[in-house]
Amino acid sequence: MRVGIDMIEIERVRAALTKRPRFADRVFTEEERRYCFSRPNPAQHFAARFAGKEAVGKAIGCGVEFMWRDIEIAGRPKPSVTLSGKVAELAERFGAGDIDLSMTHSKGMAAAVAIVQPRG
Repeated sequence: MRVGIDMIEIERVRAALTKRPRFADRVFTEEERRYCFSRPNPAQHFAARFAGKEAVGKAIGCGVEFMWRDIEIAGRPKPSVTLSGKVAELAERFGAGDIDLSMTHSKGMAAAVAIVQPRG
C-alpha cells in the first residue's frame, strides 16, 4: 500500500483561476470543470481536486505536472479516481491497483489523502 497527501490554500487556486484564464482548462478535465463551476464556491472544489491529483500522484510514485488531466476525480460525497494517458501507464508500471481518495476543505485550506493498493 502506498499513501499520498497534499494540502493547498484555496485562495491560491482562486487567484490562479482569476489571473490565468487557461488554468482550469490545463489542469482539470471537462467533467471536473463542469462540476466545480456548478458549485457556489468553485475555488474550494477546484482546490480539493488539485490536492487530490497531487495526493494520487504521490501515492503512485510519479509527479503529475504536465499530466494533470490524466487524473480525473469525480463524484461525491465519495470521490472516485480515473487514470488515463501517461499516469495510467506509470501506475501500471509501478503495480498500482485500486485507489481510495478522501478530500476535505475548510474556509481557507483544501486537503486530500490517497491510498493506492498494490495490484493483485
